[in-house]
Amino acid sequence: MTRTSQAADREKTAARLLNSSADKFYDPEVDIDWSAPLVDGLRYTSEHRCSLYGTALWDRMSPEQRVDLSRHEVASVASVGLWFEILLMRMLLKEVYRADPTTKHAQYALTEVADECRHSTMFARMVERIGCPPYGPRRHVHRLGRLLPVIGYGPALYGSILVAEEVLDRLQRETMADETVQPLVRMVNRIHVLEEARHVRFAREEVVRGVRSLSRKELPYQRWLLATTSMFVTRSLIHPDVYAAVGLDRDEAHRTALGNPHWRETIRWAGERIMGFLDDNGLVGQPGMHAWRRSFLLG
Repeated sequence: MTRTSQAADREKTAARLLNSSADKFYDPEVDIDWSAPLVDGLRYTSEHRCSLYGTALWDRMSPEQRVDLSRHEVASVASVGLWFEILLMRMLLKEVYRADPTTKHAQYALTEVADECRHSTMFARMVERIGCPPYGPRRHVHRLGRLLPVIGYGPALYGSILVAEEVLDRLQRETMADETVQPLVRMVNRIHVLEEARHVRFAREEVVRGVRSLSRKELPYQRWLLATTSMFVTRSLIHPDVYAAVGLDRDEAHRTALGNPHWRETIRWAGERIMGFLDDNGLVGQPGMHAWRRSFLLG
């Protein structure tokens, strides 16, 4: 495919996504009833997706502790999602800064930034509404995150976006259909899933185009950066402080979760679609394999 035809194809995709964005979008300030009471006894995520599910420690927890753990875990996941969406906005704006603003591609990137602003506000309001702290990633990961918009480019940049979005997307798709989960959480997940579908389409096509233009000497760096970023994302989803918040020993519970086969399988399951796509495009390989295994996205 020539550079001209690639540009034309990119413009067609962006035009379709702009039309879709104009046709269907949500305003969380209007579309969510933030004053509605939380439902006593309902969980905040599906029970079998809690990080300690299936462990001896889980068996010793009371039903109330399990519900409370789900509350803190969904707050942790949402605040990590918020952190990464802010990084995503910075990366998209970096792309727009050097693009022709009259192109549909640049205009859709700006539209996606607007979507992510609403999503970030929505996640923040949910965390506040359910009465949890904004856990976010651990301090050293938060600091390292500042580097990603600087050192990230090409397919690794969009691939990192996809890992974060698609892992959350699969977890949220399951939760939004689970009637044992709080209606507020289900509605937040529904809005995010419906709007993220456009973002995923946009990023997947950018990965395919980016891989085509890579030189052989660039591929190892792209693989390393993508795998390393993905490891930090998945290992940050559940902050260790959530365990102390429900009365557990922080370090013991954190070690138990990291070694929990059920939790590792949850991460692998959540990422299996995007991992297949990245592998098909040659982005899963050395020198990133150690990081991929530590991410739990590969068995």
